Amino acid sequence: MSTENEGNAVPPAPSAPPVPVETPAASAQGASYAGGAPTAPIPAVPGAPEHESAPVGMPAYASDGAGQGADPYGQAPTQGSAPEAGWPPPPPATPSYADGGGSGADGWGSSYQQPAPKPRNGRGGLVAAVLVAALVAGGVGGGIGYSLAKNDDNSTDSTTVSAPSSSGEVKRASGTVANVAAGALPSTVTIEAQSTNGEGGTGTGFVFDKQGHILTNNHVVADAVDGGKLTATFPSGKKYDAEVVGHAQGYDVAVIKLKNAPSDLKPLVLGDSDKVAVGDSTIAIGAPFGLSNTVTTGIISAKNRPVASSDGSASSKSSYMSALQTDASINPGNSGGPLLDASGAVIGINSAIQSSSSGGLGGSGQSGSIGLGFAIPVNQAKYVAQQLIQSGKPVYAKIGASVSLEEGTGGAKITEQGASGASAVESGGPAAKAGLKPGDVITKLDGMVVDSGPTLIGAIWTHKPGDTVKLTYTRDGKTHTVDVTLGSREGDS
Repeated sequence: MSTENEGNAVPPAPSAPPVPVETPAASAQGASYAGGAPTAPIPAVPGAPEHESAPVGMPAYASDGAGQGADPYGQAPTQGSAPEAGWPPPPPATPSYADGGGSGADGWGSSYQQPAPKPRNGRGGLVAAVLVAALVAGGVGGGIGYSLAKNDDNSTDSTTVSAPSSSGEVKRASGTVANVAAGALPSTVTIEAQSTNGEGGTGTGFVFDKQGHILTNNHVVADAVDGGKLTATFPSGKKYDAEVVGHAQGYDVAVIKLKNAPSDLKPLVLGDSDKVAVGDSTIAIGAPFGLSNTVTTGIISAKNRPVASSDGSASSKSSYMSALQTDASINPGNSGGPLLDASGAVIGINSAIQSSSSGGLGGSGQSGSIGLGFAIPVNQAKYVAQQLIQSGKPVYAKIGASVSLEEGTGGAKITEQGASGASAVESGGPAAKAGLKPGDVITKLDGMVVDSGPTLIGAIWTHKPGDTVKLTYTRDGKTHTVDVTLGSREGDS
């Protein structure tokens, strides 16, 4: 999901649950990316030029019309009976990015703006004067009150008990939020991305290794990819220029590198997102609405939540994830920031939020936290980051079949035709070898319920090329199960 991007209306999400035991919640439609950088409510289903953020309860993804389809590895069919060319599939209605900045005026995250000048006169000055007067009065009253309290404390009738003075610093246990935040904040940065035309936004990132690599969301740095400006600022105030090492739009993951990186960088410890349980404590760090180094807390609300998100622009491509859902407060500007467990280990990258507002970043109805935030599991993010550092390009697992993004199909339905008139089932590909055909409806992947095309895509992308998965599908009213060895595709195009 994204945090802080304008979104467009999103179609309702499929009713089936994304995970076997869990009851499927509304898909991430309408959610916004959670970073200060480009983040907006989740764009509508592929094929639609723009989307408006969906009301609370709307699914994170849905197709705009019948016949729309998408390849599990990036190809999306056009509106109508035939799929459309291009990858990834047009952005389904999904949660908005949570960073608040992004490409265009409505990028993922809060819009990047110069600070407004301080008021010199008029109502601003009057309010300031009134506040000063109130503070002075409060100070006087406080002084008198303290004096009386002190005199009374010295009397024999006093019932108050004074705490003994402590010359040492307050010690906080390792499991407290304050202790975790103190250890993680120095390794978290606020990212400002600006395109060549001056547009941009703010997001968050964190130190990935001692070589100066910073892990964040793709939508946070998208504006700076083609010759733009990118900076990263630490809580200490030290600011560094940076460059994009690699970015993966489908995964919504990016790696940037600090120029002249300091030698004392401390990478955050990466946890194991597969071992996270619903109810576990979470701590999110980011720059919501530009307020850098903000810490919020919550719990893991759900796992394997299917989320499709984008910035809502006509040219935007969707990102798909099987996300960790949290109720920790995430707003525009949080995108790309770490989601930590109680020990301080990173378990996810905050990426999107469900929005109850129909307004985008550029309007008066900018989305905000309603307790529905989504993070990319760190196990997946780590794998993608390592690929980007090594080759600069992402690698996606695929089954070699184009699936519909429309709801009401009872699963991920293989379309009758692929992108640009190509075959819906790639000749010699994984799906073809497994005997899958157009019209088959995939309902499960390794036992996990698949209720739509986006759900299948997100689930497949949690795997690596070469992995073998068990697919359950229906054909002519009969259920079949088959093993499929996933293929691979390099790059976003």
